[in-house]
Amino acid sequence: MRDGGRLTAAIEVLTEIETRHFPVRMALKRWGESARYAGSKDRAFVSGLALDALRRKRSLGWMMGDDSVRGVVLGVLAHDWAWSVERIAEAVGEEHGPGVLTEVELAAIASPRSIAEAPAAIAGDYADWLEPFLNRALGEDRAAEMAALSQRAPVDLRINFLKTDVPRGAKAVAAIGAEPAGVLEAAFRIPAPQAADRTPSVEAVPAFSRGWFEVQDLGSQIAAATAGPIKGKQVLDFCAGGGGKTLALAAAMGNSGQIYAHDSDPRRLADTIRRSQRAGVRNLQIRSPIEGEPLKGLESKLDLVFVDAPCTGSGTWRRHPDAKWRLSSDQLAKRQIEQDAVLTDAADFVKVGGRLIYVTCSLLVEENEDRVAAFLERHPGFSTVPITLDGVQQYLTPQGHLRLTPKGAGTDGFFTAVMERTA
Repeated sequence: MRDGGRLTAAIEVLTEIETRHFPVRMALKRWGESARYAGSKDRAFVSGLALDALRRKRSLGWMMGDDSVRGVVLGVLAHDWAWSVERIAEAVGEEHGPGVLTEVELAAIASPRSIAEAPAAIAGDYADWLEPFLNRALGEDRAAEMAALSQRAPVDLRINFLKTDVPRGAKAVAAIGAEPAGVLEAAFRIPAPQAADRTPSVEAVPAFSRGWFEVQDLGSQIAAATAGPIKGKQVLDFCAGGGGKTLALAAAMGNSGQIYAHDSDPRRLADTIRRSQRAGVRNLQIRSPIEGEPLKGLESKLDLVFVDAPCTGSGTWRRHPDAKWRLSSDQLAKRQIEQDAVLTDAADFVKVGGRLIYVTCSLLVEENEDRVAAFLERHPGFSTVPITLDGVQQYLTPQGHLRLTPKGAGTDGFFTAVMERTA
């Protein structure tokens, strides 16, 4: 495909997302099925352009003076991808291109409207209804933090100590451009790709199939590391999902003790089984809800219960930019109800002296500090334990909880609170 056809395809994908409210993955899949002629580079180009447009559709619309799909796509090319006006004009004017540039578009490309004059919600690329929630969570820094959340994300890797050590793991991942990510010795990072580029294929590295490393955001790795020394302990990952944090916890346990993985959706646990086998985990029990009472007998017996709670995912919007435009206030309220319920259920399995760790990938106080405070009020037998993990002190809240943000910590947005059962 030539550039013009690629631009037209991206505009068609984004229009389908906007008018039919499809998730971006579905819209790209539908386009790919109808465009069998498109090669891998074409698909990567269209996907990258569509995702970049979703990340910054408000700020680019402001700069271009045109918030239509076409206006935002042109904004990506001019102001994110640094295409020259000549290249843009040539591409849009091709036979299968979206049509020649207007005089207004030419002017906006050459002299964009200053983003410094935009309201916070536009500069930070988020919906207006989120303004009071983000102001509460991030204050005056909200536009800058959300702008950081509108950039492309790096790919973070975790060296798996069950299969290798840091020197050998580092050598293996260096082949795909990964370097130490900081904070944790097992964490490595592949920088975010440049415009229209693709991230190296992680799965193609032989060490990946051997289980030497996993793909996991640094923030997620840090959240799991707040569990501290857990070798020989009895651990439950209450909302295990695909098993990312289950595997991180299992690696810290060194195949000692016992780790249980549970999730309300049994289909999600299938990935946990597959991934744990590749990672060399030998102390894992899957407790699926299809068993009827999967956690029976574990009440008040566990040293650690880890709750990666269902949430809005607002901290991961640089990876899933379409999700921020689909989120509603009703969905936020629903998540808070679910979070209260899952904390109450998980607490039953913590023994006296054991710990309950609550994690979300959300930036919002309503899903984080508020939920912890409400839980502690309902459960006076639990109390907050300040997080003492080395290297994260600057990210702790006044209550001793951990709050990671893209601008501040360079990770996805994560919140973690540790509570101990005292009675």
